[in-house]
Amino acid sequence: MAIKTRSYSVDGKREMTIDEFKRWIKKFDEDKDGRISRDELADAIRVSGGWFARRKSKQGVRSVDANGNGFIDDNELKNLAEFAEKHLHVRILHL
Repeated sequence: MAIKTRSYSVDGKREMTIDEFKRWIKKFDEDKDGRISRDELADAIRVSGGWFARRKSKQGVRSVDANGNGFIDDNELKNLAEFAEKHLHVRILHL
Protein backbone atom coordinates (compact mmCIF):
# COMPACT_ATOMS: atom_id res chain seq x y z
CA MET A 1 0.00 0.00 0.00
CA ALA A 2 2.16 2.81 -1.28
CA ILE A 3 1.72 6.46 -0.47
CA LYS A 4 0.48 8.12 -3.65
CA THR A 5 1.37 11.76 -3.58
CA ARG A 6 1.93 14.67 -5.88
CA SER A 7 5.66 14.96 -5.44
CA TYR A 8 8.70 14.66 -3.27
CA SER A 9 10.40 17.58 -1.61
CA VAL A 10 14.10 18.29 -1.94
CA ASP A 11 14.78 16.39 1.29
CA GLY A 12 13.04 13.26 -0.06
CA LYS A 13 9.84 13.57 1.96
CA ARG A 14 6.56 12.73 0.27
CA GLU A 15 4.30 15.74 0.01
CA MET A 16 0.55 15.53 0.53
CA THR A 17 -2.28 17.68 1.77
CA ILE A 18 -3.94 16.99 5.10
CA ASP A 19 -6.95 15.51 3.26
CA GLU A 20 -4.69 13.19 1.25
CA PHE A 21 -2.96 12.16 4.46
CA LYS A 22 -6.27 11.39 6.17
CA ARG A 23 -7.42 9.25 3.22
CA TRP A 24 -4.09 7.41 3.19
CA ILE A 25 -3.99 6.68 6.93
CA LYS A 26 -7.61 5.49 6.94
CA LYS A 27 -6.62 2.74 4.50
CA PHE A 28 -4.84 1.10 7.44
CA ASP A 29 -8.04 0.94 9.53
CA GLU A 30 -8.30 -2.83 9.09
CA ASP A 31 -11.35 -3.37 11.30
CA LYS A 32 -13.14 -0.32 9.80
CA ASP A 33 -14.08 1.08 13.22
CA GLY A 34 -13.08 4.62 12.23
CA ARG A 35 -10.10 4.65 14.60
CA ILE A 36 -6.41 3.90 14.11
CA SER A 37 -4.98 1.43 16.61
CA ARG A 38 -1.35 1.09 17.58
CA ASP A 39 -0.98 -1.99 15.34
CA GLU A 40 -2.61 -0.20 12.41
CA LEU A 41 -0.27 2.75 12.86
CA ALA A 42 2.68 0.34 12.99
CA ASP A 43 1.57 -1.03 9.59
CA ALA A 44 1.53 2.52 8.18
CA ILE A 45 5.01 3.17 9.56
CA ARG A 46 6.34 -0.08 8.03
CA VAL A 47 4.79 0.66 4.62
CA SER A 48 6.31 4.13 4.58
CA GLY A 49 9.75 2.64 5.16
CA GLY A 50 10.06 3.55 8.81
CA TRP A 51 12.14 1.55 11.27
CA PHE A 52 11.09 0.49 14.77
CA ALA A 53 7.42 0.55 13.75
CA ARG A 54 6.03 -0.92 16.97
CA ARG A 55 7.98 1.50 19.16
CA LYS A 56 7.08 4.50 17.01
CA SER A 57 3.41 3.49 16.83
CA LYS A 58 3.24 3.22 20.62
CA GLN A 59 4.88 6.64 20.89
CA GLY A 60 2.55 8.04 18.22
CA VAL A 61 -0.66 6.87 19.84
CA ARG A 62 0.53 8.03 23.24
CA SER A 63 1.45 11.48 21.93
CA VAL A 64 -1.69 12.22 19.86
CA ASP A 65 -4.43 10.34 21.75
CA ALA A 66 -6.09 13.33 23.40
CA ASN A 67 -8.97 11.42 25.02
CA GLY A 68 -6.82 8.55 26.31
CA ASN A 69 -8.82 5.72 24.75
CA GLY A 70 -5.76 4.11 23.15
CA PHE A 71 -6.84 4.87 19.58
CA ILE A 72 -6.48 7.76 17.14
CA ASP A 73 -9.92 9.12 16.32
CA ASP A 74 -10.92 11.43 13.47
CA ASN A 75 -10.56 14.53 15.63
CA GLU A 76 -6.99 13.49 16.54
CA LEU A 77 -5.79 12.99 12.94
CA LYS A 78 -4.42 16.52 12.69
CA ASN A 79 -2.10 15.74 15.60
CA LEU A 80 -1.16 12.48 13.88
CA ALA A 81 -0.18 14.47 10.79
CA GLU A 82 2.37 16.36 12.89
CA PHE A 83 3.73 13.04 14.17
CA ALA A 84 3.86 11.72 10.60
CA GLU A 85 6.00 14.63 9.47
CA LYS A 86 8.61 13.58 12.01
CA HIS A 87 8.40 9.79 11.72
CA LEU A 88 6.79 8.79 8.39
CA HIS A 89 8.90 10.86 5.98
CA VAL A 90 5.85 12.93 5.01
CA ARG A 91 5.48 16.67 4.51
CA ILE A 92 1.96 17.98 4.99
CA LEU A 93 1.13 20.81 2.60
CA HIS A 94 -1.12 23.50 3.99
CA LEU A 95 -2.87 24.84 0.91
